[in-house]
Amino acid sequence: MTERNIQVQSLDRGAVEDETVEIVERKGLGHPDSICDGIAEHVCEALAREYLDRVGKVLHFNTDETQLVAGTAAPAFGGGEVIEPIYILVVGRATSHYVDDDGTEYDIPVDAIALEAARDYLRETLPNLDLETDVIVDVKLGEGSGDLQEVFSDDGPAVPMANDTSFGVGHAPLTETERLVRETERSLNGPYGEDNPAVGEDVKVMGKREGDHIDVTVAAALVDTYVPNMDAYEAEIESIREHVHDLADEYTDRDVTVHVNTADDYEDGSIYLTTTGTSAEQGDDGSVGRGNRANGLITPNRSMSMEATSGKNPVNHIGKIYNLLSTQIAESVVAEVEGIRDLRVRLLSQIGRPIDEPHVADVHVVTDDGVTIPDVEPEIQAIVDEELADVTAITQRVIDGELTTF
Repeated sequence: MTERNIQVQSLDRGAVEDETVEIVERKGLGHPDSICDGIAEHVCEALAREYLDRVGKVLHFNTDETQLVAGTAAPAFGGGEVIEPIYILVVGRATSHYVDDDGTEYDIPVDAIALEAARDYLRETLPNLDLETDVIVDVKLGEGSGDLQEVFSDDGPAVPMANDTSFGVGHAPLTETERLVRETERSLNGPYGEDNPAVGEDVKVMGKREGDHIDVTVAAALVDTYVPNMDAYEAEIESIREHVHDLADEYTDRDVTVHVNTADDYEDGSIYLTTTGTSAEQGDDGSVGRGNRANGLITPNRSMSMEATSGKNPVNHIGKIYNLLSTQIAESVVAEVEGIRDLRVRLLSQIGRPIDEPHVADVHVVTDDGVTIPDVEPEIQAIVDEELADVTAITQRVIDGELTTF
């Protein structure tokens, strides 16, 4: 049995739920940063599957530098047009030539695979974006450095070696504000959006809890084709506000105030109307890793890693694996161990060490009154140890598209 360095200690603060001020943000699927995250991850999954199909294992790649340059549009009630298309550049490294142990050579069309995956993602995610006229997708995937490719060049150990000295952070349980912010975007880009096509995919939600009052500010890009006039626009905004207010009752008993598109000025005709459903059509650029963390939220009250999770290879890239795994560990501990109010998991790797043996697995806990760290430490250590022993399962779940990275 591997002796892993698992530390459990008291968190040096109270539970976030008890703090006077809490701030939580989620950038929706159509936000330019999220578009980049989604494309990078979709390309990641496609490349990994293609490598497995062709050579039987995942080769070295990373697509976590994808960029978006905003276009220009002229939205109008009833339907406008895109004047200058959005430009998306899928940037990264990918192995395009491979020779196996038998000397068989493989040439993998990585640029074509990435281009198809990127366009598939846009087609699925942004239905109001015309792929023929509204967006240009470009791909620039160079070969990886020799030392990194070497990690993938032979059978190697059963557990991959960490590609970097880096860390991942996760927390649980989510606070009421965190859950409300996350589920607000998911609803507007889910069931509500399906029934209300005027709501575009670029939905950003900001939550602020001050004491026992929560303010939810929603920025929702409306799609001009489905909005014939200003009265219809105002009705859509009010419908969103009412929906989010009703949704809040499912996640909190606190007082909630909902604000929607607060920059609108109806008298001047300045409103958040788009042709494609995303602000990327006019002036809002995007990059991988500038938006939501691996758990789908931006949480300044919590510890966070600045690593971009999307697009990194799922075999040994700590920036991906440890952010996903630390979140999974935190959720498992909270679900299985009684008496925990708040929990943070930090996993630190050391380059060249097996990924199931982090330099340290550091767990900080806020317990219920009457519960001490020694009361819960053995259970927590056992769960962390079990999750680390199964770390390679993260790789397959990423390839299968089971885990969200933003």
